[in-house]
Amino acid sequence: MAGDSGKSAMVQRVDHGAEIATPARLAEAPGYVARRLYQSYVALWARVVDPTLTGPQFSVLVAVNEHPGVDQGSLASSVALDRSTMADVVRRMENNGLIVRHTALHDARRKLLYLTEEGERRLSEVNGRARALDEQLLGGYGPAERERLLRDLTVLANHWDGLIED
Repeated sequence: MAGDSGKSAMVQRVDHGAEIATPARLAEAPGYVARRLYQSYVALWARVVDPTLTGPQFSVLVAVNEHPGVDQGSLASSVALDRSTMADVVRRMENNGLIVRHTALHDARRKLLYLTEEGERRLSEVNGRARALDEQLLGGYGPAERERLLRDLTVLANHWDGLIED
């Protein structure tokens, strides 16, 4: 948490009940720490926010609500999804009655996204729980620390995205 250097040994249990420390090479690897964060986040999301609506689907609901009629391709990068994953997420959401896709009048390749009434209802239903999870995740951090942490994480995410593009 806030003020914790993160240097304390992480301990994992093995099948026979013994505890072993996470190897330092892993504990010091940013990818390992990012994976731990993501695994915890996904598990907490399913427990606290919604067991069926995923974080990426929620992100699409929020973005389409903010930008009704946005095209699917343009929306993908704004919600941190690649185009093929975005197509799969949108297809599932459409099948579940959360969004509708309309073909753009002047470009049949562009699919414009809109929330359905069910999509609006689901967004309204889960939004408060998602915000509450955000509060839990950042518990122990004051406003300035939260701002700094999110800024630093965004810089790191942008850096890692840039490495993919190189």
